Amino acid sequence: MSGSPFVNIHFTAYGSESDPGPMPVPHNAPIEGYPHPGNRDRHVLVLDRDNCWLYELYHSYPQKDGNWKADSAAVWDLLNDEQRPYTWTSADAAGLPVFPGLARYDEVASGQIQHALRFTLQYSRQAFTPPASHWAPTSTNALAAPMGMRLRLKASYDISSFPSQAKVILGALKQYGMIMADNGSSMYVSGDPDNRWSNDDLGSLKQVPASAFEVILMDPIYTPANVPQGKAPAITSFTATPPTSHAGHPVILNWNATGASYFVVSPQVGAVRGDTVSVYPTVTTTYTLDATNQYHRSKKKVTVTIQ
Repeated sequence: MSGSPFVNIHFTAYGSESDPGPMPVPHNAPIEGYPHPGNRDRHVLVLDRDNCWLYELYHSYPQKDGNWKADSAAVWDLLNDEQRPYTWTSADAAGLPVFPGLARYDEVASGQIQHALRFTLQYSRQAFTPPASHWAPTSTNALAAPMGMRLRLKASYDISSFPSQAKVILGALKQYGMIMADNGSSMYVSGDPDNRWSNDDLGSLKQVPASAFEVILMDPIYTPANVPQGKAPAITSFTATPPTSHAGHPVILNWNATGASYFVVSPQVGAVRGDTVSVYPTVTTTYTLDATNQYHRSKKKVTVTIQ
């Protein structure tokens, strides 16, 4: 949603594994379960089409001042092959983005879904396989699924008698499969909310047995014994030019860093690409640069003094 003002996200559970914000989350953003989201996952997904960023919040609550509270939040650079740091959560238990795995009505209406779908299972173990990067075990059974497990509908399974919407979804499950993204109802495929869905069409998907799916080879499978290790990004400098300014005047923040997948500057700025950004502080402000890669996150601060 391009043009939405950036607001602060206050974390209530997994702040150390979240991107700090700010994020362009409208005060009236639909919450999962709308119009009665209840107290469950309460995902909020914001797609900035113009700038190619995706923002996702988990267990989200809007505040009267326009900011949000959430258990966790993640920003995804849609121009980059980004993943969360290993063993860090996202808005989804598998450490994956939610939005790309949804069955969306506009795709079904076009007659083709060209990507894998996300699904949930009741039980999972303390393991994940790429593209997942996080676990949230609900079982100690060694045969329980790891996060990221991909199932594919067998080519031999006859879908010719299914109604039109279900048939498009099943066609995608034959070609691209579905990726286990969270704990929840078993074999539950997620979709975007849209009044044009046919509940009768979608209900027919319940006829498909789990035995109609095959597990795609899982290699590697990561557990606490073999999670990949590596270096956090190295921030060699983070400076402000000029370091002392007048209220509302432009100040250039500039940094030099290696090994980072993406950057977040807070407060006021949010996710950025490149190595420089302009800010317009009205009071003395300390800015924090967060540089993140698949292993960890590094931070560096600089203060702009306003005379």
